[in-house]
Order: sequence, then C-alpha cells, then structure tokens
Amino acid sequence: MKSKVIVDPHFRRMDEIFSPADKQRLYDLVDVVWGHDEPMPQADFLRALPTAEAVICSGWRYGDVLANAPKLRAIMDVSGGFPRTLDYDACYKRRIRVLSAAPAFARQVAEFSLGLAIASAREIAHGDRLMRRGEEKYLWNGNVGTFMLYDKPVGIIGYGSLARALHPLLTPFNVTIAAYDPWLSDGYLRRQGVMPMPLEELLASSRFIFVMAVPSAENQAMISRELLELIPRNAVFVLASRAHVVDFDALTEMALAGRFKVATDVFPIEPLGADHAIRRAEGALLSAHRAGSVDEAMTELGEMVVDDLESVVRGLPPRRLQMAEPELSMRYASNKAKSK
Repeated sequence: MKSKVIVDPHFRRMDEIFSPADKQRLYDLVDVVWGHDEPMPQADFLRALPTAEAVICSGWRYGDVLANAPKLRAIMDVSGGFPRTLDYDACYKRRIRVLSAAPAFARQVAEFSLGLAIASAREIAHGDRLMRRGEEKYLWNGNVGTFMLYDKPVGIIGYGSLARALHPLLTPFNVTIAAYDPWLSDGYLRRQGVMPMPLEELLASSRFIFVMAVPSAENQAMISRELLELIPRNAVFVLASRAHVVDFDALTEMALAGRFKVATDVFPIEPLGADHAIRRAEGALLSAHRAGSVDEAMTELGEMVVDDLESVVRGLPPRRLQMAEPELSMRYASNKAKSK
C-alpha cells in the first residue's frame, strides 16, 4: 500500500514546482492527499494528518498538531526556508525530518549575483540609462571608474548553498576568495578552497563582496555602518540573501554618496516603497527580488522533493533538500521556539 502524503504547496503552484514527469513520479510513488494550488482547509488537513507519512508545504500554518501525526516522518518546505512556528524539539525527538528546498534556489541566485557584480563593476545599467537619455560617452571616456572582475580579491559572507553555487562561477575569473561564516569551521572552509577571514578584514580587503548569509537571530544588521565604512571606495557590494543582515539605512546613505558600488536584489520591506531613497542612488543597481523564481528552474524544487520523498518512504535518509539541524534550527531568524 502506498504511503499517504499531504501535498499543500500554497503559495506555490503545483505546476510551478513539479514538471509533468516529476508530478507523475509523485503520484506513482505515494497516495497524494490534496495536491491543489489553493491552501488546504484546516479541517481536511487534520483529517488527513493521522495517516500521513510526509507533509509538503510552504510554511507551517497548521498549529500545534504534531501529536496527531503518529506516522509522520518528514515535513518538506518548498517556500525556500524552514517553516516557522514549528515545534522543532518534537520533530527531533520523534525523528521527523524537517527539510527545506532552499538548495533549489542556489544556482539561480548564484548566476544572478554574478550578473549583478559584473554589471555593477562595468556600469552596464548606468551606461544604458545614459544612452537612452542621449548622454552616452564612448570608449575610454565611458569607462571612467569601471573595472573588471578578473584577478580581484573576492569576499563571500555566508558560505552556504548559495555561496557554494557561486564559487565555481567565479573560478574562471582567477579571483582569490575569502569567506566569513561563523557557523562553519576554518578547516571546512579551507577544504572548500576559500580562505577563512574575519568579517572586518574581509570587508576591508575585498573588491567584490557577496552577501549570502542566511538571516538568523544573531546577525540582524550584522554588517553595521562601522563595518560598511571599511569597504574600499572602488569595491562592489552585492546583497543577494536578505536585507536583514545589513544596516540598510546606512547602506542607502553610502549608495547615495557613491561611497562604493551597490547591487541589491533584496530590501527590508517588499515591495520597496516608491519613495525609498535608494531608488535615487545613481550608482546602485536595484533588482526586485528576482534572483530566484526563474520559471525554468523552479521545477528543481519538485525534483528534489520527489527524490527525497522516495528515500523517506523507503526508510532511507534524504540527500537533496537541506535538513534542519538541532544546533542551528532555532537560530534562523524565520523560526521561533515553541512557547512553553
């Protein structure tokens, strides 16, 4: 008899994350309960939960109901993060795997981040705006203040799945890469081919800085005004993960002053207010949280989910999604411990 699995991906759509082939694999593998784009009604969820072996969802919006899930072996979140307000302690005690599809976004964000860095250094968007206004400058006159990525020192803040996807894209440019990640040991970072470096030194010595750190309870505005002041004037600062980790007001002021080149795909509040000052920063390259969610790449979420679901129902450990770890799960900014 097939395992029963609740599939409730809203706000995502079924055809957004499952290719026809992976959707067929899903239905061949398990007995799908719900499987619609609309959010599953709570009453239906509670009826299905006692016999479900896995839940595929976008966040945990069902309340404190794990006691009614005796067969549950996995919670798979396709939002891009780990589910909020989930009783992680109960999951660990009962060996319920809590899994995130965040790695499916890694290649998308890495490619876009590289594009932001090059476009900023070479002032591609700025040159386009000048051209459209009839104010362009040709050849060397149009390249005052621009520079190349080749042979430059690169600093990466947060060496998780996004950074690991970016690293091989940087290799052809003959860059040297330093990394700061307090959740990883120096030995591990060296084994990945990057140089562990304190945050202050990384900011002061890098020409290209990529912020890819996961937001946590510990790193809100970690990159403070004082640290931003350390960045060289001829550097590019690419904010790719979350605005949570940067003093965004200070970053905005520095972008307006042309202190260094800024490229960001994320903002403290989205949509960004029409009157936000950073919109007026001529030297800033702004993107409306578009690094992920590319249509052709989103089905990697579904592929990863079905691959790991196959492992779970066979009693094997999942390998493709990111697993919540007891040492870290309560440190993510998106998660909160259960109230006692």
